[in-house]
Amino acid sequence: MKLTKGGGLYIAATLLLGVSAVNTGNNLLFLIVAAMLGFMAVTGVLGWLNLRGLSARVQLPDEVYAGTTTPLSVHLENRKKLLPSFLIDIGVSSGFVWFLMLQPRRPESASLFLTFSSRGSSSLPSAVISSRFPVNFFIRYSRIDLPATFIVFPAPRPLGLALQGGKPDTGEAVAAAAPGYEGDLAKISDYRGGEPLKLIHWRLSAKHDVFKVKELSATAGEPLTLDLERIPGRDLEQRLCACCFLVNRLVKGGRQVGLRLGEKVIAPAAPTRGHRLKLLGELALYGEAKD
Repeated sequence: MKLTKGGGLYIAATLLLGVSAVNTGNNLLFLIVAAMLGFMAVTGVLGWLNLRGLSARVQLPDEVYAGTTTPLSVHLENRKKLLPSFLIDIGVSSGFVWFLMLQPRRPESASLFLTFSSRGSSSLPSAVISSRFPVNFFIRYSRIDLPATFIVFPAPRPLGLALQGGKPDTGEAVAAAAPGYEGDLAKISDYRGGEPLKLIHWRLSAKHDVFKVKELSATAGEPLTLDLERIPGRDLEQRLCACCFLVNRLVKGGRQVGLRLGEKVIAPAAPTRGHRLKLLGELALYGEAKD
């Protein structure tokens, strides 16, 4: 419980009148002091009852990214049978939301916004429920534990990745760099042996002393494994952010994507939402110390 400025003035006035009543013996002052103390007691009981029987739960979206504003749904319920609750503030971390009135047994929902600074496994602190009801003399507090644990994914940030003889792209380059036998023309190179005859560029070969072959990019249907060590970036965190961007872009585009994280390999699988979240979770937890 926290005393407000108005509450402090009220208590000071009550004490001043009480001292005056004792010194003067004035019955009217005694009655005024008694009324003021009774009013304080009644408001204290009402404020205590106002926070009784409240329960809160929160719900985060399935995808939470570091450094990105994330909506948090707050569900608050007044479990008292008869009495409503008024002027309820609920705070979670740095976010706050306000409820004017909560009817008995009628849950209310609101949203606040949080930002998580780093990737990895995380949890929410206790929710702080407070109220100034019925008068702004005291702010009463109650804490409710929020057992929700969740994973914060790396922030998906595209990098300017360049192909040999090509222009910088915003992430598609790593996928496009994978060779294939169907798809778009990536570049022309010398014949090294083993390439199918259909890839020989006969017209250019006639103008040179060696055979020229067409190198094609992999098609969208071919499985692709992203190797974290080969993703361009200044440091590990930047490579993780770029890899997160690639996973989102490629899987949403229908590509079968896998991951190579050091010695751990997650095989490419059907481009489903569940597989994409699994890959993002592996990126989020990569390098964390295990108990």
